[in-house]
Amino acid sequence: MSIETAVTFQCGADELIGIVHQPVGESAKTTGVLIVVGGPQYRVGSHRQFVQLARDSAARGIPVMRFDYRGMGDSEGEQISFEQTGPDIKAAIDTFTDYCPGVTRIVLWGLCDAASACLMYYALSDDRVKGMILLNPWVRTDAGIAKAHLKHYYTARFFEKGFWLKLLKLEFDYMDSWRSFIAQAKKSFSFNKESIPQAESKKLPFQKKMESGLLGFTGKILFIISGNDLTASEFKDVVSSSKNWKKKIKDQNITWCDIKEADHTFSKKEWKEQVAELTIKWVRKL
Repeated sequence: MSIETAVTFQCGADELIGIVHQPVGESAKTTGVLIVVGGPQYRVGSHRQFVQLARDSAARGIPVMRFDYRGMGDSEGEQISFEQTGPDIKAAIDTFTDYCPGVTRIVLWGLCDAASACLMYYALSDDRVKGMILLNPWVRTDAGIAKAHLKHYYTARFFEKGFWLKLLKLEFDYMDSWRSFIAQAKKSFSFNKESIPQAESKKLPFQKKMESGLLGFTGKILFIISGNDLTASEFKDVVSSSKNWKKKIKDQNITWCDIKEADHTFSKKEWKEQVAELTIKWVRKL
């Protein structure tokens, strides 16, 4: 059982909306989970997972808050990029700890670009954040997604029964597929602005900000990664090709869990339940 309380709070001139889930009949917990929303979705769509996760966690003794940042969902303001959500996350943590005064340790939970936002939030040096749960972090570049297509999508297609049946029935569009393959290959090996050395770039790419947050964070991190998702594949490619990521990911404070068949939003009930179980057990150990 849990108590759900709708809350409003300010971020600059805009009023934000959130829901605090407080456990009932449980001893006071000092660790709470803040769910950061990633991208605009319907409540009955992939974001329904956030509602279910919050309720499951609170029912098992973990205080949770979920909220809409500026321009998202029911909150006021112009829609902002996930790169600009630092002030919103801080304001949400302030509100969360006000409503749950026993909570002194925060775990940030984010899917896709929300996971990226969580890593970048560390730059604000909020000592209350002791852990992060990051699902399929967004590291998108044109070259990166092209490489992921070449490495994962086309390789998987080669082993699919449907591909060979189309080939045998002469239903396969050779020219279109070849043009697509060449286009992806060109992007994969292109020298674009995202691969320009940092000294020549006017703005620090968000991927570098994520890396900085990862390297500087001294708390614990749980990565939950889908096995059937190009965003996740692109992230794994970044990890495997970066010395900093590769070294840090082996740190004893970092746990990596793969859900091999899952898609980007863990859309099946069994995948959602796995995510919830991993989250709750990990937070309890923290």
